[in-house]
Amino acid sequence: MSVQLGKLVADVKHKIDLSDLSGKTIAIDAYNTIYQFLSIIRQPDGTPLKDSKGNVTSHLSGLFYRTVSLLECDVNPVFVFDGMPPILKQRTIQKRREIRERALSDWENAKKEGMIEEARSYAMQSTRITKSIVDDSKMLLGLMGIPFIQAPSEGEAQAAQLARDGLVYASSSQDYDSFLFGADIVIRNLTITGKRKLPGKNVYVNVYMEKITLSDLLKSLNINNDQLIWLGMLMGTDFNEGINGVGPKTALKIVKDKKSVNDVFDFVKTKYGKEIDFDPNEVENVFKNADVIHMTKGMFDDIISSAKPNEDHLLKFLCDQHDFSAERAKKFADRIMEIKGKSGQKGINNWIS
Repeated sequence: MSVQLGKLVADVKHKIDLSDLSGKTIAIDAYNTIYQFLSIIRQPDGTPLKDSKGNVTSHLSGLFYRTVSLLECDVNPVFVFDGMPPILKQRTIQKRREIRERALSDWENAKKEGMIEEARSYAMQSTRITKSIVDDSKMLLGLMGIPFIQAPSEGEAQAAQLARDGLVYASSSQDYDSFLFGADIVIRNLTITGKRKLPGKNVYVNVYMEKITLSDLLKSLNINNDQLIWLGMLMGTDFNEGINGVGPKTALKIVKDKKSVNDVFDFVKTKYGKEIDFDPNEVENVFKNADVIHMTKGMFDDIISSAKPNEDHLLKFLCDQHDFSAERAKKFADRIMEIKGKSGQKGINNWIS
């Protein structure tokens, strides 16, 4: 689970469009984005897109076509992939696995019974990212000439670090955990704008791109960075269970006059009479001292400059290996070559925020 800050950030969200990000470099949480594509790009009964060999291609379709849209608007993406998860995340990983397994079973049953709406909902809940999906995603990005970075641990943390170091303009993720990792600016819905159907309902909503700044968020809540982390911990993060009965507003009240994470959870023990089964200092440390690569500008520039498209191999990968439409893939591949040719003429500074 990601920290549920939605209600607390409502007043500091700003709708933007791609033109507002023109000329800027964005560090994109790759796993988060791939998960979105795998969840959303499906047939009516929830079946993902597949090639003739049975390989899932929903993520490749999303990455290819949406990334070209970013390039056409002069937005420079850098994808950041997760590495080894912190030990504290194991419980969350296990819970997610159990949820996916139940959803997979429910999906199959719903399809057999002809319950199309329910089937699609269960299918989305069953989404998982495999090693082959990650490997194919990296292969595709490499052939497109799109730079990517392998984080040692959490991709969100690495993307936030790139932003703090001034190497990118912002980080992009659907999760609000980015702020707990210290991201200065977060762009949400970068790759999933447009009309989206609400699960289980015949209702469509418009999904807009949003920009949220950490400074605006902290000012709105009248707290500091540490207190934001504690607030998230009270509601629950990927690294700890939240406190039952403590929602966003209550959590905010609790942290406002506290001086340390131990003060927060000592109060919780007294107030709610509940012993917590995690070390608050360990969880706090995951956010404050995340395992990231501290890059110099030269290191980052090398990653950007070494990313070059290969149209022939790109089309073979998409069309020969994964059955993409040759005509449509060629059209978009040509566009990549045209855009990359122009950006190459501008030089590396075009990719720096």
